[in-house]
Amino acid sequence: MKSLLTLILLITNIVCGIAQTPDQKHVVFLKNKDNNPYSLSNPGEFLTQRSLDRRARYGIILDEKDLPVTPSYVAQIAATGASVIYPLKWFNAVVIKTINPSVLAAIAMLPFVDHIDQVVPKNPGGNSGKTGINRLDRVPPYTLYPAIPSARIKSTGSYDYGMAYNQAHMIKADGLHNLGFSGEGMIIAVLDAGFFHMDQIAAFDSLWLNNSILGTRDFHLPGNNVFGDDMHTHGTSVLSTMGANLPGQMVGTAPHASYWLIRTEVGDYEALIEEYNWAGGAEFADSLGVDVINSSLGYTTFDNPVYDHTYADMDGNTTPVTRAADLAAGRGLLVVNSVGNEGSSSWHFMGAPADGDSVFALGAVNSQGIYASFSSTGPTYDGRVKPDVVAQGENTTVVSGWGAVQTGSGTSFSSPVMAGGLTCLWQSMKLHSAQEIRNAVRNTASRAADPDSLYGYGIPDLVNARVYLSTLDFTTQTGGPFNLYPNPFRINPIILNKVSTTGVCKIEIINLTGQIIQIQEGVFHPGEPFVLKGFEPFPAGIYFIRISTATDQGVLRAVKL
Repeated sequence: MKSLLTLILLITNIVCGIAQTPDQKHVVFLKNKDNNPYSLSNPGEFLTQRSLDRRARYGIILDEKDLPVTPSYVAQIAATGASVIYPLKWFNAVVIKTINPSVLAAIAMLPFVDHIDQVVPKNPGGNSGKTGINRLDRVPPYTLYPAIPSARIKSTGSYDYGMAYNQAHMIKADGLHNLGFSGEGMIIAVLDAGFFHMDQIAAFDSLWLNNSILGTRDFHLPGNNVFGDDMHTHGTSVLSTMGANLPGQMVGTAPHASYWLIRTEVGDYEALIEEYNWAGGAEFADSLGVDVINSSLGYTTFDNPVYDHTYADMDGNTTPVTRAADLAAGRGLLVVNSVGNEGSSSWHFMGAPADGDSVFALGAVNSQGIYASFSSTGPTYDGRVKPDVVAQGENTTVVSGWGAVQTGSGTSFSSPVMAGGLTCLWQSMKLHSAQEIRNAVRNTASRAADPDSLYGYGIPDLVNARVYLSTLDFTTQTGGPFNLYPNPFRINPIILNKVSTTGVCKIEIINLTGQIIQIQEGVFHPGEPFVLKGFEPFPAGIYFIRISTATDQGVLRAVKL
């Protein structure tokens, strides 16, 4: 009987035989998964127990996309002389490399092959210098500045964050840390362009000492050292905003989480293959049971303009990377992605996969919470709000590839700052799904009542999001016989009584911090609605209304616009 280990060894053996040919890669799309030795009735052969536990916890049903690509199909493709890079089960495809037209012709003739797409075409115009790393003013992809010691603020809570205090405090990640939630037991996959010298930097010592670096994978060059001298520094800085732990200098937003470091982005060129690399990385993360993906990457245009995306493609359903991101979210992962740094450019909209309807897209603000002009904007082409929320992405404290604590700007950094905070929130409320976490954060953010294309739903408050989820639990269990209409509302809502409750009622209005801010008393009459008064002086936001009578009680969530 095949096992997960057998499958991994099969892929590894194929990968080790990759020829060092020029990067002319293709995606071979297959017609079916027939003759497959794997079965949905025995998913432990291709998914880890942790991955299966996630599906069970949130009621996610396996489907054919979860099945590996038929191994005999992969073997027959390899037998043509093509170098197989990796299979893609969600797309039922195989990524290959070859410069031989006769090999491509032989693959096309195989009866199970549907079609072949070239994804790293030769570009006669040469390398444009583009990169999927979300960039500030295109070159460099993000900006680092020397540290400013005078900017250091010492926290008085669980950690001495040093210069990173503001970015953690802005979203109240420090509040979760003070409650004892700093990422323990959670796994974050970082999809990026490499992690230059991350294994030699003191800021990450605690991750290594606690065995919190669970592994690495390179989807561009399988088997490659993602910490090597030829790797990009971007992933190192991104990781630091979550996992760094240098008390007094910098502490990240999820210092006790565990991490998988996955290279999907290529710094040397910009081509469609990187979107499929991303899909491979997301599939891999899912199979391992990862909880959260952070991706500070985005795709709009390429070295070869034939493959450029348009704004119309930012509809949540078109680009390969967005479809992969939504497939990952559909399997229970929380996918966090930067919107991009094109706010001041002619494009200015978010890039893929930030347009995904299940992707938690992050924009950037400065240290005062004001929109950073480089941060890409929404809405999506089909009119949805993007970004979802914003976090500090201007003058964010990061660790450079050479180990220095510096400040940097770009949505590349607002995304992982938030991803680490979300990981801590989810750790504290693990019975809630990724999308429930996302909704709670959006509904309690600073602009929840009036989201826009710059800030989205605003600056999150992760502590209030936790209160919201806790109260939602209570509401679900004890909702009682009452409804609220309209909801959301602008003036005063009406309590509708679903049963014939009569007599005196006590009504308490509670804010998101759990404070009772108003108490009313009234009388229910059979069949008559009760007009709730007193909301006029309260600001827009989320409230809870607790109703008690001699025989019934319930809690309603109210949204004032």
